[in-house]
Amino acid sequence: MAKTRMLHEFGLGSSLHRTDYTGAALRALKDALWHNSVSIAPAFGFAKEAMIVDVEIAVQKPDQVDCAALSDVFPYGQITVHAVAGGLDIPKPDGTGITIIAHAAIAVSFDMEAVK
Repeated sequence: MAKTRMLHEFGLGSSLHRTDYTGAALRALKDALWHNSVSIAPAFGFAKEAMIVDVEIAVQKPDQVDCAALSDVFPYGQITVHAVAGGLDIPKPDGTGITIIAHAAIAVSFDMEAVK
């Protein structure tokens, strides 16, 4: 069997007041998930639990993202969440803090036999 990527989903989230990288990441993840209704597992005859879900969260301070908490968003599948450098930290005009922008990329794969 070979891991075959079948689907990408993308989202954007922010933390306007709390300087919360995990919160911004969670909003980005939900943005990616909540804007679709993809039934890819049953379309290929797989159980939903067979989905291999790889998540990348991009923020300026990836070490401040609780990846385990983000994986709890998914009700099924084999979930892997990685935080990487990216996103934006935008200084507030009055100098009192930052607004955090996070990006989420979700790839859904299955173990499939190669078609010859």
